[in-house]
Amino acid sequence: MRKIAFSALLLLALGLTAAVCSLKKGNLPVIRNGKLTTRDAAWQQQLIRRQKLKNKAIALRDFAGANGMDTTVGFLIHMSIHSGSYRFFVYDLTSYTLLDSGLVTHGRCNERFLSQKRYGNTVGCGCTSLGRYKIGAKYHGRFGLAYKLHGLDRSNSNAFKRFVVLHSHSCVPSSDVPYPICQSDGCPTVSPGYLQRLSKMIDRTSQPIALEIIDE
Repeated sequence: MRKIAFSALLLLALGLTAAVCSLKKGNLPVIRNGKLTTRDAAWQQQLIRRQKLKNKAIALRDFAGANGMDTTVGFLIHMSIHSGSYRFFVYDLTSYTLLDSGLVTHGRCNERFLSQKRYGNTVGCGCTSLGRYKIGAKYHGRFGLAYKLHGLDRSNSNAFKRFVVLHSHSCVPSSDVPYPICQSDGCPTVSPGYLQRLSKMIDRTSQPIALEIIDE
C-alpha cells in the first residue's frame, strides 16, 4: 500500500511540475475527464485566426464571382499579424485551403518608421489602405516587376492614384523573422522570390485576381 501511495504521490508531483512548466511556456491548464492536461493558448489563437481567414476567403470568392474576377485563387493580407511573420496568404477559392504564404510590408505613413498601426486613403499619405483590390496589369518600374492595384472600396479608392502597386524589394526577407521588417510608402511589398511565385498565379489566369487587405 505504501509503495502504491508513494507512486501515486510521485505521479501527481510530476504532473503538477509539468503543469507549472507549461504555464511558464504560455500554456493553459485544462481539466479533461478528471485529468490535468495543457492547451497552448497561442495554438488556440492560431486556429481562430485560420477560421477567420477561411471565412474571409469564402467572402472574397463571392465578391470575385460577382465582379468578374477569378474564382479559383485569392490573396489575403492580414495586417494585424506582426510584420516579421507570414501575413500574405494565397487561398485556393475552390477548396478554401492555403496554397502559399509570405512576408509583406505595410505603409509607414510618411514617418521614418511607423510604430503604431495606421491606415489611410488620401493621395500622398504613405499609408496602407484596407479593403478589396483588383490586381491589374503588370509592368516593370523602379522596383522591377510590379502589378498595378485598383482599389474597390471607399477605404482604398485612391490606390491607383497613389501608385499603390504589388512589387518586391530585397529588404523583405524570404522567411519569417523575429523582428519588424522594412516598411513601404503604402505598397504591399514582398520578397523577390515570393513575387515570382505570385506572378505565376497571376499570369496564368485570364481574369484578374482579387486581393483583400484586412485588420480584424
